[in-house]
Amino acid sequence: MKLNVTKRTAGKKSESKQLRRAGQIPAIIYMRGKETADNITLKGFEFESLLRQIQPGRLSTQVFTLVDEQGKERKVLLKEIQYHVTKYDVIHLDFEELVDDVPVNVKVPIECTGVVDCIGIKLGGVLRQVIRFLKVRCLPKDIPSAFTLDIKDMEQRETRRLKDLNIPDTIRPLVDLNEVAVAIVKR
Repeated sequence: MKLNVTKRTAGKKSESKQLRRAGQIPAIIYMRGKETADNITLKGFEFESLLRQIQPGRLSTQVFTLVDEQGKERKVLLKEIQYHVTKYDVIHLDFEELVDDVPVNVKVPIECTGVVDCIGIKLGGVLRQVIRFLKVRCLPKDIPSAFTLDIKDMEQRETRRLKDLNIPDTIRPLVDLNEVAVAIVKR
C-alpha cells in the first residue's frame, strides 16, 4: 500500500495544527541505529482510504510503502496512531522503517476459523478468545498477516494454547507458548 509523503521540519505545535487544518497528517519515521527521525506529512484522505482497505485487526502487520517527492520508496510498519480526543480524527502517525536484514518486533493477530462448525459452540458453549495478538520477532520479508487457529473440533471446556498455532521456523515468538489462546466455555 503506497502513500505519498512530503518532508517537513520538526517545528512548533502551531505548525502541526496548521497542517491538520489543511487536511494533512504529521508523522514521523523512526529508523534503527539512528538517533534522529524523519518528520513527514501525508494527505489525510489518502491515509483514511487505505485504512478502509485493510482487514480489521491486521493493521499491525500491514507494510506501507512511503514515496517522497523525489520518488524514493521506503517500506515501513505503522507503530502508533494518535487520535483527537473527541472527534476521533487521526492527528499523528509513528512509523518504523524496515531494513531487509534487521529483525523487527510485530504484533500478529490470531484469527479463529471453524467457529460456525464448532461442536462446543453448537452444544451451547461460547468462544472466549483470551489472546488476540501474538508478539513475534522476524525479518520484514517473513511478517505474517495473521495466524489462524482452527477450533472446529473443540468441545465445551476445551482450550487451545499458543503452541497449537502453526508458527514457521523463521518467526520467533516473544511470549510463552503454553498460554491459553482460546477456550470454549459454558454460558
